[in-house]
Amino acid sequence: MEPTAHHVGLTVSDLDRALAFYRDTFDLEVLSRFSVGGDAFATGVGVDGARADFAHLDAGGARLELVSYDSTGEPEGEPRIDTAGAAHVGLVVDDVEACYESLPDDVETVSDPQTTESGTTIFFVRDPEGNLVEVLSG
Repeated sequence: MEPTAHHVGLTVSDLDRALAFYRDTFDLEVLSRFSVGGDAFATGVGVDGARADFAHLDAGGARLELVSYDSTGEPEGEPRIDTAGAAHVGLVVDDVEACYESLPDDVETVSDPQTTESGTTIFFVRDPEGNLVEVLSG
């Protein structure tokens, strides 16, 4: 059996706010919204009494899953990319500079576009939950 990627998941405290960010800022299509609960789900995720609301978005060759658990708390501090266990979402765009220039004023940027030693142009932003999003050239 050879696994294939199904999705990248982010736990968020406000599903509507996070969904609007990825849909409106990066034009990701909403594929589905649904809720899951019950004993099998709680056992599967290892959280007693777990219930959650989900949104799946089409990110080209990958699916972005946003999930908000009934017990989801607010994020504690902003994650740093150089911390073990840190995660980020990477989105490829045709024109990094144009994407950066078109960002809404309320999007928190970590950096302006930079061309790295590898020749890839990147910049980072934070979603409304503080999660890191890398935007890069293809």
